[in-house]
Amino acid sequence: MAASSSSSSSATIMTERRGIPAAAFVEDVQTYLNQSGVDVNSALAFLQERHQQYKLVEMKILAQQRELQAKIRDIVKCLDIVATLQARKSTGEAFVADFEVSEGIYSRASVKDTDTVCLWLGANVMLQYTCDEANALLQKNLENAKGSLDVLVADLQFLTDQVTVTEVTIARVYNWDVYQDRMRQAAGGRDS
Repeated sequence: MAASSSSSSSATIMTERRGIPAAAFVEDVQTYLNQSGVDVNSALAFLQERHQQYKLVEMKILAQQRELQAKIRDIVKCLDIVATLQARKSTGEAFVADFEVSEGIYSRASVKDTDTVCLWLGANVMLQYTCDEANALLQKNLENAKGSLDVLVADLQFLTDQVTVTEVTIARVYNWDVYQDRMRQAAGGRDS
């Protein structure tokens, strides 16, 4: 980890986004190695470890993104149902609806004129709301979920940039090492 504190040989400043450390672009490999006080193999090991950490965080963020997208779909579906109930309320006649009891299990119900709905809040909690209260709560939850999704998308973009910088840095350090080996071999061949 010593390489992370002084790994920037360029003018970029090390920053982070929500706990994700920024990767520094290495312009001069020799200066980078001298400043970090490590050899090429140690620098490559550190960079590859950092790359793996970025990939792990990327997988976690992608999982959170999928969960939020599913949550947004559920909220939109609930909003549609509340809107349907409010629209049907004025007609005064009952209608038949199929609703999901559990995943893959549906039931049919006759819904009469109603002013209330029950919302599943999670953690084995269901509360009854008026249609207007339910609509307001669902709209608020939808806004919060979309805001969280925007943050995750920004985190994912930042992380993608860090992965790219790290991959380029790994390639630059490796290529520099290969070049140095060839130069030593060429110098050794001339001496003999």
